[in-house]
Amino acid sequence: MLAALFWGANYAATKYAAEFIPPLLIVALRFAVGGVLMFCLLRLLEPSDRLKPKDLLPVAGLGCLGVAVGQTAFTFGVSMTSAANTGLIFATAPIWGLLLGLALGLERPAWRGIVGVALSILGVGIVFYEGLGAEGTSLAGDLFVLVAAMSFGGYTVLSMPVLERHSPLTVATYSLLFGGVILLLLSSPYLIELEWDSAGGGAWAAVAFSAIFATAFSFSAWQTGVSRIGANRVLVYQYLITVTGVASGIIFFDEVLGTEKLVGGAVILVGVYLARRQ
Repeated sequence: MLAALFWGANYAATKYAAEFIPPLLIVALRFAVGGVLMFCLLRLLEPSDRLKPKDLLPVAGLGCLGVAVGQTAFTFGVSMTSAANTGLIFATAPIWGLLLGLALGLERPAWRGIVGVALSILGVGIVFYEGLGAEGTSLAGDLFVLVAAMSFGGYTVLSMPVLERHSPLTVATYSLLFGGVILLLLSSPYLIELEWDSAGGGAWAAVAFSAIFATAFSFSAWQTGVSRIGANRVLVYQYLITVTGVASGIIFFDEVLGTEKLVGGAVILVGVYLARRQ
């Protein structure tokens, strides 16, 4: 529950930090710091679980997809659109994972899954339509968030072969570290040019929250939850991420939920629920 709450609150924290700090630098610092903290925790909890040479390339690929591409798109997206839109669109991540699993032959389509996918895509279309003219939203930002959701769904499915040989915490830690290194290299010009004092304490506090609580703690806690109570029970809490993300936009940015957003969000969540029950 704490992981879900922190991930949902991170929508508002990232959106606030992006008003003062370049988005690419935010995501680079988040996953570089969070990855190092997770590595320390991994060595404490699972010191014997180390990557084999054959796993280096797949895990690096996961870091590129899930962190370098997905989280960069997420950070740019939430900086351009509303936290509510971000929460609703990102909730479709399991749908894209399901579609990739079907394409790779890892899933068998059932009527619930097909209906769920169709409803979720319809819901995204409704939210996108609302974002064409609503204040504080952006079609480009919504598209960035959609790319992030697709990347995270793909990351989840493509991590399955590595998870057969290593613990979830190990896979998450090393993929975050690989992704963080790539992002640090890409954001190096901002590291040099940024006037660190000009960002303000609030922005840096938001980045610290994102790195420590929304990355190191939440990824570790989520994976621990999966290992102790099972993936199906843990996935129920993902709906709490969406609710918290939408609520954070209302509380911190005075966002308003229009009729289209409410309808689109409801359709998305029903679609994801059906798809997961296939």
